[in-house]
Amino acid sequence: MADIDTQSTDPNIQRTCPNDIAQYFHDLADPRSHVNRLHPLSSVLVIAIMAILAGAKGPTSIARWAKTKADFLGTCLPLPHGVPRKDVFRIVLSRLNPKVFQACFATWLQSLKLKGLENCNIQRPIFGVDGKTNRRSHDHANGLGALHSVTIGASERGLTLAQVACAEKSNEITAIPEVLQLIDITGAIITIDAMGCQKAIAKQIIAGKADYLLALKGNQEKLYHAVMDHITKQLENDCADVDARQHSVTEKMHGHRETRIYTQMPVPKDLPMRADWEGLKTIGTAVRHYKKDGNEYCDIRYYISSLKMGVKEFARAARQHWGTENGQHWILDMTFREDESRIRGKEVRENFAWLNRLALSLLKQHPEDASIALKRQSCGWDDNYLLQVLTGIVA
Repeated sequence: MADIDTQSTDPNIQRTCPNDIAQYFHDLADPRSHVNRLHPLSSVLVIAIMAILAGAKGPTSIARWAKTKADFLGTCLPLPHGVPRKDVFRIVLSRLNPKVFQACFATWLQSLKLKGLENCNIQRPIFGVDGKTNRRSHDHANGLGALHSVTIGASERGLTLAQVACAEKSNEITAIPEVLQLIDITGAIITIDAMGCQKAIAKQIIAGKADYLLALKGNQEKLYHAVMDHITKQLENDCADVDARQHSVTEKMHGHRETRIYTQMPVPKDLPMRADWEGLKTIGTAVRHYKKDGNEYCDIRYYISSLKMGVKEFARAARQHWGTENGQHWILDMTFREDESRIRGKEVRENFAWLNRLALSLLKQHPEDASIALKRQSCGWDDNYLLQVLTGIVA
């Protein structure tokens, strides 16, 4: 890879230019024909990441951003023929194998995750598995439904670590085992919503030397009602017959005060199908009380878990997954406008979904106390700020 002389006067930026990130794509197979390889693949991909951080939403806006930043990009990336045009970005992102493309980020994101966990003094990381549909990404004319993908991320750091697109006419149940295989889950707590509450998935997590916290709903009807009835009975009796633990948290959330009460207790010996769930040790519930617009609301969720008794750890895992489901989806739809995207094509829409999550992960790592929307605007306004977000090093 060519050496680049960075012109910035900031010594911190000189040693952390985008060319350092480009090394992660050095061994990625170029999907273009040899005739059209005027621009290094690594430069094309790093420019795409930078443009999305700055607000781009597709190949046209990526190319437009690159054109306006041509002088800046020329100081930190090899661009022997200038900045690429939109067709280059479109061809590359529509032909790259999504799984291979994502694999290039594995080491980079793993290092960010480990560094973040060290800074937060977290002993056991929480990896949240979550599904999301990009509602307008369908192409009915070519028989392509909306993209539904499953991701796994380090919840407390806001890092998306891997993504798998659900196959057509399939669902999360088949994608979750795939995404769990893409990263090392040893020692982690895996949180999954009710769709992933499956015996085989629980067994896979235990085999991976991790613990699980699985939400319960009607898809496991017999187990759901048995857990709900047992917890209700014990709470009505003030938990006189079980070694139950409770933890309560009250805080201000989005303009209203919210109280969350977590209850954890050992799994009863007579719980139906108890032996079918590998590693099952505890059950619990999370109740959320809040007032909004003068009205009072209450949400309740039930869980099964391989975690031993320890209600604060149970509460931490349940809270992180609840926050991931709501916070990340809202940001991707409102700030990245992902739900409005009309990017079509099986590979290109999956690659853009991954780049959006990568950009969100990087923006969350920047220490400035600002909204994701404002950080993204700052990336578009300030080249130094953009490099800080991209490289994770703040002067």
